Amino acid sequence: MTQILKEDGKTIIKTGSRIDTMNADELEKDIQPALQEDGIDLVMDCSELTYMASSGLRIIQKTMRTVMMKRGEFKIVNVNPEIYKVLQMTGFTKFMTVEQKA
Repeated sequence: MTQILKEDGKTIIKTGSRIDTMNADELEKDIQPALQEDGIDLVMDCSELTYMASSGLRIIQKTMRTVMMKRGEFKIVNVNPEIYKVLQMTGFTKFMTVEQKA
């Protein structure tokens, strides 16, 4: 289940444990209202995320593009090593900030 919070001027999207074809559309719909602001500072908190299908990568890429077009900032935080490896292999870590779990 996706949670969207406002904290210190940032919009934080907390993902659930999975992003796959079953819930990707719902996640994308949940994120849409947050993407309406210009100059948004968006943080995707993946502390609970243990599985991400290619549909999740598509959502991340689309979200990042939208945020950049609106001159905002986007980063992904609290990524577990397995998800980080996928993001690294697909090149996402080269064009966006991705922080692993501490």
